[in-house]
Amino acid sequence: MGKPLHKSPSGRTNLASCIVATIFLIFVIIIACIIYLTIFKPKDPSLAVNSVTLPAFSATNSTVSFTFFQYVTVNNPNRGAFAHYDSSIQLLHAGRQVGFMFIPAGKIGAGQTQYMAATFSVKSFPVEQAEIMEVESRLEMAGRVRVLHLFNHNVGARADCSVSVSVSDGSVLGFHC
Repeated sequence: MGKPLHKSPSGRTNLASCIVATIFLIFVIIIACIIYLTIFKPKDPSLAVNSVTLPAFSATNSTVSFTFFQYVTVNNPNRGAFAHYDSSIQLLHAGRQVGFMFIPAGKIGAGQTQYMAATFSVKSFPVEQAEIMEVESRLEMAGRVRVLHLFNHNVGARADCSVSVSVSDGSVLGFHC
């Protein structure tokens, strides 16, 4: 009467094809991740403190108060923009904070260098009877870089500077970062 019915092995062929395709896709994803991590991995920005001055300085009764000014160069070596949002300058004397400034959020373009000036007043604090006062400036910049318009990578940089100041007139004798 008719042809005999028998099953075709196409079900097994489809399963094998799916397994081969899945293995190939996993392999491509692994290769893409390796390329991303070796070629496009974001680098931390570089910070360079160019100058430190105290434009206004007052010393009375073993206490000092002054205006702190710091000029900084920020270089973004990445292929994507560096969006900084958690940045600040901290001023320390004898291990305790005497001044603080929050740096507003911003963007530095890919491969760009930005110059930043920060000025803030430091309320009076006691100092020892000495000719030279040491303060420490800590600049921290944190943010993210978007790579290939898909991936966000957190980056950050920090510059610690030791500043020597003359207590008699507030002149900066030197700084080392």
